[in-house]
Amino acid sequence: MPSFDILSDVDLQEVDNALNQARKEILTRFDFRNKQIEVTFTAKDGKILLTAEDAHLLKGLHEIVINRLAKREIDLRNVDRGTPAISSIGHARQELTLKRGLDGDKAKEIIQAIKAGGFKVQSALQDRQIRVTGKKRDELQEVIAFLRSRDFGVGLGFGNFRE
Repeated sequence: MPSFDILSDVDLQEVDNALNQARKEILTRFDFRNKQIEVTFTAKDGKILLTAEDAHLLKGLHEIVINRLAKREIDLRNVDRGTPAISSIGHARQELTLKRGLDGDKAKEIIQAIKAGGFKVQSALQDRQIRVTGKKRDELQEVIAFLRSRDFGVGLGFGNFRE
């Protein structure tokens, strides 16, 4: 039986490339010269830490990083932007977290949407992704088109399409 997987993932290599481009842009910007600005990325946790001397510089740094991520075609719905933390002496930090995989609530919402759509397919949650199985390829393609037309708050990817 034909099947495909619905997943929500971020390409960590593209994130790393986007952050390297952001670091290069920071070096060329006049307003960031001789300022203590840092962008760190831990791929294991999927966290990006932005650090700057004050809130104004942090806002500019945030815009640069978000623009670079968008240009590298990273779905910004998978980037959870934490609130900026500004200390009493003016240092500012912000943490961006990459959402990887479908959590339980989003997966249930997607499965319910598929069932409510009246498609003759079966869907099951497997290891932070959803496996959709049907008798005909056309039905599966209709499910993909249906899911692309709706916004679930996360970037959806479709892969592992099998006959």
